Amino acid sequence: MKNFLLVCCLYAIFATSYAQNTKENMSNLKAPIAPIKPNQLEKHGDVRIDNYFWLNDRENPEVIDYLNKENDYYNAVTADTKPFQTALFEEMKGRIKEDDESVPYLYNGYYYITRFEKGQDYPIYSRKKGSLEAAEEIMFNCNEMAKGHKYFQLGGVSISNDNQFAIFCTDVIGRRIYSLQIKNLVTGEILSDKVEQTTGNAVWANDNKTIFYTKQDEKTLRSDKVFKHKMGASTEKDELVYFEKDDTFNVSVSKSKSRKYITIASGSTLTDEYQTILADEPDSKFKIFQKRVRGLEYSISHYGDSFYVVTNKDKATNFKLMKVNENNTSQENWVDLIPHRSDVLIEGIDIFKDYLVVSERSNGLNKIRIMPWSGKGEYYLPFEIETYTCYTTTNVDFDTDVLRYGYQSLATPSSVIDFNMKTKTKEIKKEQQVLGGKFDKSNYTEERVWATATDGTKVPISMVYRKGIKRDGKNPLLLYAYGSYGISMDPYFSTTRLSLMDRGFIYAIAHIRGGEDLGRQWYEDGKLLKKKNTFTDFIDCSKFVIAEKFTSAEHLYAEGGSAGGLLMGAIVNMAPQLYNGVIAQVPFVDVMTTMLDDSIPLTTGEYDEWGNPNVKKYYDYMRSYSPYDNVKAQDYPNMYVSTGLHDSQVQYWEPAKWVAKLRVTKTNDKQLFLDTNMDAGHGGASGRFEALKEVAKEFTFLLDLEKIKK
Repeated sequence: MKNFLLVCCLYAIFATSYAQNTKENMSNLKAPIAPIKPNQLEKHGDVRIDNYFWLNDRENPEVIDYLNKENDYYNAVTADTKPFQTALFEEMKGRIKEDDESVPYLYNGYYYITRFEKGQDYPIYSRKKGSLEAAEEIMFNCNEMAKGHKYFQLGGVSISNDNQFAIFCTDVIGRRIYSLQIKNLVTGEILSDKVEQTTGNAVWANDNKTIFYTKQDEKTLRSDKVFKHKMGASTEKDELVYFEKDDTFNVSVSKSKSRKYITIASGSTLTDEYQTILADEPDSKFKIFQKRVRGLEYSISHYGDSFYVVTNKDKATNFKLMKVNENNTSQENWVDLIPHRSDVLIEGIDIFKDYLVVSERSNGLNKIRIMPWSGKGEYYLPFEIETYTCYTTTNVDFDTDVLRYGYQSLATPSSVIDFNMKTKTKEIKKEQQVLGGKFDKSNYTEERVWATATDGTKVPISMVYRKGIKRDGKNPLLLYAYGSYGISMDPYFSTTRLSLMDRGFIYAIAHIRGGEDLGRQWYEDGKLLKKKNTFTDFIDCSKFVIAEKFTSAEHLYAEGGSAGGLLMGAIVNMAPQLYNGVIAQVPFVDVMTTMLDDSIPLTTGEYDEWGNPNVKKYYDYMRSYSPYDNVKAQDYPNMYVSTGLHDSQVQYWEPAKWVAKLRVTKTNDKQLFLDTNMDAGHGGASGRFEALKEVAKEFTFLLDLEKIKK
């Protein structure tokens, strides 16, 4: 205890001295100003002058120099918070069980486990034959594999039917471009077969020697090709089995849960198409399941002699479940199994020998529906609160009565639960541990409230905070949202979030339109020519938490990443006065330039989400909200903007250009930071604990604005 107190005292002395010295030098610090190099862009008779277009060349030393100067500026201005960042990092790390492991699952005679060792950043993938008491076989130790790399990600692991070989894919840059290799799990040998520049998506046929994998376009990174490789053969002779010509579609390959079929999926935002072959016949020709029809979305699951199809066929906005014989799969043969319901969204299914499990969503809440194939005694799993998330997890076995699902809430650590669908009994296989001895869920309040949007729509907000907080307008509140691609932002538990809440913050998720939180129409009303609903919903949620005195504009903060970063860019243009600070992570803010450049990864596949700006009505609408194009002379809130140099999803130059323009346009001297990870991509730093350092940066940004120093 004496040593602990000594460390605390030294930390306090050092932090105070460090802060004083830094503050004295602050007056000499000037934010970097990017050179203006006007570039004229014209479309539909509209001329845009882009002064920072030159920043899109990562090979240009001047660009790297500018990014480094921004990093230096951020580090210098926030130097007094560095000790606090370190303390926060240790605090957050201290809540995590370092020697943790996943709940084992049984597949094809082996129990598979992912575990972490104390002091290590990366997972270890292992298995045990037949019994959890059997000797552990380590398949991949990512800590060893990551040595010598600033970034490392393992993906695409697939085990052959004879359990002898494993496909594995590695990305050491962060652009989601993987090298594919094969490991002999019996001898430990890495085979000479190696394919560069894959997507990290690969599966085995049932002959234990044929592999199907996907590759992307070298420039756009769109996944557009499926290849077939024979183990031991030259990869240069791999057969191209499918090429997706439509540049608005992406392809993937998978094997059915029944292990009977290999499936190629081609998908865009609004349209799907599948092709199948028997996994026992890898050299056969792929057969179209149902040819693509603009606007027809569907997904398939195989069982017995039939496929089960979740689809929006027949204007089923919230989707329905249909069934078709495996030998005649075109849509005219599909038969309704669960009809469409206007108030219930079908999100997916899990098939078992005696049960069909349907994942549904109604009134913004997850539901798990258990339906015996006998047709008798169906029921829903019961959940009592409104700020939870439930989801089916690893269910690879057909012949079982046990459903494995996950559950968590804003104040409840995540659990993995085995539920016996026959006896209706459950066993909690694992509950997330929160170390440090201070966490007690009863110390927190979680609730769902409803804001009224500008057009009268009710928008739910999930929030959590420490008990005893007064609604006096003085509480700092962090409001998070995403609002795109139909992705629902369900309430979830976070150990890192405790570092904010225990210092007085309220944390809230705004379930705005553009997500699918309240059904498919919720998504439709927040995309294309209705995209601004996403932004105004968030602003109206902000006004609501202020009006209800959860917080005030002096203490309200907003956060979003990627497409949620677009949201941040839009709201600071539209209503900057509502926020004291904003965190924009890898933000998609240069909408016009990106969507007009079909050489940029993902652009063409995004037309169904944002619209095609080559069509004037979509161009004009995007132009009216694109954050970069709508920066204007006004007071902006304090802002922390992060990006990764190797980001393949949102290119680094979008936030770089945005910050450069904000610097010379905004009319106040509030903080504006651009923090570029020069070694990472869209997902940020790799490694279990390295990512916490990025969180610590964000949290100190917020806490410093609230004058909370410890």
